[in-house]
This record gives sequence, structure tokens and C-alpha cells, in this order.
Amino acid sequence: MDRIYFDHNATTRPDSTVRDAVVDALENLWGNPSSLHWFGQRVNALIEDAREAVARLINADPAEIIFTSGGTEANNLAIMGAAFRDPGKRGRVITSTIEHPSVRSTVRNLATHGINIVEVPVSGGGRVDPEAVAAAITDDTVLITIMAANNETGMIQPIEEIGRTAKEHGVLFHTDAVQAAGKIKIDAQKWPVDMITIAAHKFYGPKGVGALWLRRGLKIKPRQLGGGQEAGLRAGTENIPGIAGLGAAARLASANLEKWSKHISGLRDLLEKQILARMPDAIVNGDPAHRVPNTTSISFMGAEGEAVAINLDLKGIAVSTGSACSTGANEPSHVLLAQGMTPRQAECAIRFSLGKDNTEAEVRRAIEAVTEAVAKVRSISGGMAAAGGKR
Repeated sequence: MDRIYFDHNATTRPDSTVRDAVVDALENLWGNPSSLHWFGQRVNALIEDAREAVARLINADPAEIIFTSGGTEANNLAIMGAAFRDPGKRGRVITSTIEHPSVRSTVRNLATHGINIVEVPVSGGGRVDPEAVAAAITDDTVLITIMAANNETGMIQPIEEIGRTAKEHGVLFHTDAVQAAGKIKIDAQKWPVDMITIAAHKFYGPKGVGALWLRRGLKIKPRQLGGGQEAGLRAGTENIPGIAGLGAAARLASANLEKWSKHISGLRDLLEKQILARMPDAIVNGDPAHRVPNTTSISFMGAEGEAVAINLDLKGIAVSTGSACSTGANEPSHVLLAQGMTPRQAECAIRFSLGKDNTEAEVRRAIEAVTEAVAKVRSISGGMAAAGGKR
């Protein structure tokens, strides 16, 4: 069976150029970059080349890029590093109700240290209101952390507007751009932000590596101590193969962002349009005018999302019911609930997230499969309801 992958927001298949870079690093660039000899300095040069590639992807200065083990570590470093940079101050941190678990868990942990956490709501379209952020700012606010694009719905947040508000009040602003990098243009020079998080495996790079962009001159408290690598903010011998892969993925994304966006958004729109034509009662979750190019979240009322996803997997099509990092939580999506959906509506959601290698033929096959899977799940659910069974 030829399988179709529509779960690129969970992870992406590494591009062949990325795999080549990782293998080359493993085989030929195995020295310790902190060593002064030839073996170490070759590896150090690789790190700096990758740093430059990542910086180019987000229009930043290479010296501002800190390599991490991924988006989760970068988010932890940014949020906790900013919150604890002044040992004598325990102020307020503002976030939103739709953040990724790596942000939600981190800010909630801050509350146990006496920091006041405020979660601003989102609209029914899934976007944060900059005025709500402004209203939440107090004199003791030390950080605002709002994601650039949501992992479940693809909703792009008004980062520039929020950033301007943060600057007006002299508050640090961090954005988790893991689901934005490689999909939309990120400009660290124009965005009024102080820290940006990215992760390689969301744009055809390897897992286990990411980066935090830290605006020049900003001092935050390190979370990991040791040999002083990465400007003293991320101690430990660097993950050379991972960094090589991240650099290759960043170069690939920089060169192909516009082409990928046009191709993928066309396929996403075809998928969505045809599904809605066949099932007019289906609901697109979020504002279609403000999405990353590859994502659509659709609720099929009367058909539990998990059951639909399993049926599609049996047909060779991989989709998701929400965040891969929340799998097993056994609760409706906090993102969709925050948008005002009922638990039942949220439980009926399927996330389709497409990638650069998907084709129109795959989309058309998926349209047929989705139609059949939803009808099957609805018939079973209806039969159980008629028999007095539980959903």
C-alpha cells in the first residue's frame, strides 16, 4: 500500500540534502569543536556555517543564534531564562490560551516560583487580540510569550502588533516560531521581538536540534551549566550531526520558501474545498485568512476525530487529531476549546498538515478516503446512539 503523509506539523521527513549533511558530519567531522587542533576547528567551522544558514532563514545576525536540542529546550531557555534573569524580581508573565505544551508547562511551572501567570484569550478565529495583551501588562511584567503560528490550526498570530505593544511598555517578547519557520517569512530585524524559537524537524531537518534567536545585548539566565558553549547559554558538547542537518534544512528552506508555499497552499485549498463540498456540515476551525500555507483543521460533527484518524490510517493516510505532543492526554484540544468550541466539536477535529513532497494525486485520493471514513464512523456512532450506547 502506498502511504500518504499529511501530518507534517508533527514532524517532517528529512530532505536528502539534510541526510547527506548529517552522514557527512558523522563520518568526517567528528572532532570536538572546542579543541584547537585541525580536527576540532573543522567542526567549529561547520557549526558557524550552520549558524549563518539559520540566521539567514530568519534574517538575523549569526552571533544571535543559540543551538539547542529542539523547540522545547529553546522555549524553556527563553521563558525561564527571561523570568529568572533578575534574581530579586518575581513579576508577571503573559501568554495565551493556545500555546504549545512546551510553553504552557513552562509558564505554569513559573507559577510555583511565585511568578504571576496571565493567559490572554483568543477569538473564535483562533487569534490573540493585541489589545488583550496590552490590557494584561502591568509594571511588574517581565515577559510576553505568544506563538507565531499554532500547531493545531495553523493560525498566524499578530506578532508585529503584540511586539509593538511590548516595546512600548519595555517588556521582553518571545515567540515560539516552531510552526512558522520554513513555512512563512520570519524577519528578526523587522519583528519587534526579543527571542524566537525554531526546530529543525518541522522543516525537513533532523529531530533533536533547534535554535533560539536572542536579540544582541539581551542577557538571560542560563538553564544548563558546564563548559560555556553557545555563548555560555547552552553548555555541553554540541550535537554536530544535528547542527549540520539544521543548517542544511535552513539553507533549503531559504531557497524554496516561496515555491513551497505556493505548491502546498494550493493542495491544502483543494483538499479543504472538496471536503467541504462533499460534507457541507464540516467546520473549518480558525480564520482561513490567517493561516500557514500547509494546515487545515476540520471538525466532522458526529464522527469522533480519533476514530476517523484510525480509519484513515487503515487506508494508508496519516493525519492527526491535534498536537502530537499531547497524544494520550485523553482530553479535547485546549486550542479548540479556547476558540469557543464545545468539547464535542473539538473531539471531532482532524488536522491535515501537508508538505513539499505531497501531490495532487495524493490529495484526491485522500478526499475519497476522508469521505468514506467519516461516513463509516458516523454510521457506527449513529447505530450506537440508536441502541442506547455511549459514544
